[in-house]
Amino acid sequence: MSIYNCPHCGEKSFNPLTKAFAGQLNSKGKVCPKCGRRCVNGKGATIFNAVYCSIAFIGVVFTYLKAPTIEWLSYYELFVVLGLLASMYIVPKLANAFFFKMAQAIRIQSS
Repeated sequence: MSIYNCPHCGEKSFNPLTKAFAGQLNSKGKVCPKCGRRCVNGKGATIFNAVYCSIAFIGVVFTYLKAPTIEWLSYYELFVVLGLLASMYIVPKLANAFFFKMAQAIRIQSS
């Protein structure tokens, strides 16, 4: 069930799963099954990914530095850091799947 339009041909050819793994503007993107051209998530997805990953990385560094001084955090430090690292991968994919528009891939591919 395709519910997202290809920016090249305008056909509904992407579902949430394929859209989630299309990537941001700096990636190769996914090939549209209808027209064969590459599509990515747009500028908003790229900005969201950069901001979210920066905040999560700051959380990892904060947890690493402050865990010895905060008693309850010292017990759960590993789980907090692993959760933040996993969220750096999962949350942008979920946001890409449902919230951002598709765009044409602008990355130049060398053969």
